[in-house]
Amino acid sequence: MSTIYILWLRQLKRYFRSKSRIIGSLGQPLLFLLALGYGFGPIFRRAGAGNYIQFLAPGIIAMTVLFTSIFFGIEIIWDRQFGFLKETMVAPVSRICIMIGRTLGGATVATLQAVIVFGISTLAGFKPASWVMALPALFVMFLISLLFTALGTAIASKMEDMHGFQLIMNFLIMPLFFLSGALFPLTDLPKTVDIIARLNPLSYGVDALRGLLANAAHYGLLMDMTVLSILTLVFLLIGSYLFSKIQI
Repeated sequence: MSTIYILWLRQLKRYFRSKSRIIGSLGQPLLFLLALGYGFGPIFRRAGAGNYIQFLAPGIIAMTVLFTSIFFGIEIIWDRQFGFLKETMVAPVSRICIMIGRTLGGATVATLQAVIVFGISTLAGFKPASWVMALPALFVMFLISLLFTALGTAIASKMEDMHGFQLIMNFLIMPLFFLSGALFPLTDLPKTVDIIARLNPLSYGVDALRGLLANAAHYGLLMDMTVLSILTLVFLLIGSYLFSKIQI
């Protein structure tokens, strides 16, 4: 447990030391929130769907979690190239404990980023249906963070080239985001897109946040939480196994 705590704390220290990283990671969510929220707001309203910012904000919060957590895997490749990972791996502790500590640290950082975006969203005009639901929403953010941090770790564990990792992440992240319902409603979709959205783990995270913060869940909170919990456990197990097989 002490190893997990130390690695978790190390990731938080990295995060708070880099002010440019904090500011830089907010650029894309703010661009989507403000440009799309205000740009497509009048069209969304004329279509009879209400306030687009109200619909969009939970999706942008989920996007922040996705981008921050899955790119956390890059740090494994970076640490491997500069020898920091070897120093950690030769310690007399289980590799699974190391993976869990790093994953918890990455998930915590991603959740903090999401909380910041949530605060900015309220300034931009987003109004939660109930502030009481903010605490369960925080748990959902952390659950999504765990899922995608574990996924990023699993992929990075099988790669040595940082540029190759970025290409795969771009190929994976953008479809996950755009086909999750973060930017558009999941109702009345073409059959193919509907199937892809149902197979997309992020769809359930976006839907859970939208249900808690905007009272507009599509699949239902029970379904969302069940799928997220199962997938998080599965990816943690896969990530732990692949991380334990890393060659240093």
